[in-house]
Amino acid sequence: MRTGPRNLITDVEGLRVGNAEDHRIKTGSTVLVADRPFRASFDVMGGSPGARETELLAPDKLVEEVDALVLSGGSAFGLDAASGVSDVLRKMGRGFRVETATVPIVPGAIIFDLLNNGDKDWDKNPYPELGAKALANAGEHFLLGTAGAGVGALTANLKGGLGSASLEIAGGYTVGALVVANPTGSVTMGDSAHFWAAPFEVEGEFGGLGPLTTAMSFEQSVRSKRDWVTPISNTTIAIVATDADLSKAQLKRFAVAAQDGIARGSSPSHTPVDGDLIFSVSTGARPISTPVLNVLQLGHAAAVCLSRAMARAIYHATPAPGDVVPTWREKWGR
Repeated sequence: MRTGPRNLITDVEGLRVGNAEDHRIKTGSTVLVADRPFRASFDVMGGSPGARETELLAPDKLVEEVDALVLSGGSAFGLDAASGVSDVLRKMGRGFRVETATVPIVPGAIIFDLLNNGDKDWDKNPYPELGAKALANAGEHFLLGTAGAGVGALTANLKGGLGSASLEIAGGYTVGALVVANPTGSVTMGDSAHFWAAPFEVEGEFGGLGPLTTAMSFEQSVRSKRDWVTPISNTTIAIVATDADLSKAQLKRFAVAAQDGIARGSSPSHTPVDGDLIFSVSTGARPISTPVLNVLQLGHAAAVCLSRAMARAIYHATPAPGDVVPTWREKWGR
């Protein structure tokens, strides 16, 4: 496997990502945007999603393209990060035009990070400002780990975070993933340093330890936050993107296939207390010649990228005062 030059979702040409954080609150927001609107769809496999404007992404709905996508902490409060992004885009003249009105289309999704020991006693919802700041910070390079929407993320036994990865595949297509890893399950195999995503690792991007070689019990594989930490705060949210010219219907299947990446990256996954929501994006830059084969390969690449992005999120997490669980590097000394 070969990554793109940055090993980030922004290896899909034309996409930019911005982060904004409030480390006192232990939360943040992340925005994906481009110079022009892009086609998008989504899929949900968790029992507790939190999202905005997702129904219009279904293949049978009118709007074909969106102006930005927002991933945020803050549970329901964090949905307002998309409002901050929408306000800025409207001032820029970006949006869906209806006669004299311009309405930016900004779907978003949130994680629950309200019980991570941050100071949540705010007087004014901070997320519209965080969303606007994240949009202003958007670029081709961005930080992973304790950054953006990943600042307050937790896994079952380690600090979570923001992750990204990319692949270049046959036909010249690029696929990338961006994820906020906050699952109820563990991203490492049992209580070890080995990542579930190890079989898909590229060039030691998250430590190069490979898979765990000793047997693991069912009980070890199914441990969740209920076993390791008192606060229950869950949900993995992600974006997968490609330059392949996919329709909304094809993007729906692209998102469905990418859900395998969450299952490969954490255990357990797709639980009643996780959101497990994935947005899928096409910039439309490269035509597809063999639709069934191309969509199959693209979907598999999206799942591989997403599992690697989850591991990279935890691998790059950094410690902060008041953390309720250690980072991977703190626990394993690497």
